[in-house]
Amino acid sequence: MDLGNLYQDVILEHNRNPRNWGELPPPNDRADGRNPMCGDEVTVWLKLEGDRVTDISFVGTGCAISKASASMMTQAIKGKTRAEAEAVFEQFHAMVTGHHANPAGDATVGKLKVFAGVARFPARVKCASLAWHAMHEALHQAHSRAS
Repeated sequence: MDLGNLYQDVILEHNRNPRNWGELPPPNDRADGRNPMCGDEVTVWLKLEGDRVTDISFVGTGCAISKASASMMTQAIKGKTRAEAEAVFEQFHAMVTGHHANPAGDATVGKLKVFAGVARFPARVKCASLAWHAMHEALHQAHSRAS
């Protein structure tokens, strides 16, 4: 099996069986994302204890790339501090927009490198990054509250 097929299989698996699917009970932070170009929609919930993301989930409708990216994002972000989650967001965004010099060698990106090929398809960048932008917004909403 070549690497491209393996990556495709990972994306299809996360699309069929998304991890961390469903609404988190309050208290939590949430943000919605919508891609008007293709109709993808996502809601991301975050639960923070102090500065750490202790839980994260999502629901949404959209293409396989959008749903798989949201699923893998929840796995990558859960347990991270706010700063670590921001770093993963920045590296992922750089990778899918083609601005990451070496995603394969970046430990921050890890398994998310299956989305590196998205950079070759500009119309798919928004699909892959929709949930990430919603998570980023939810992190900032939580950050703006007084503790």
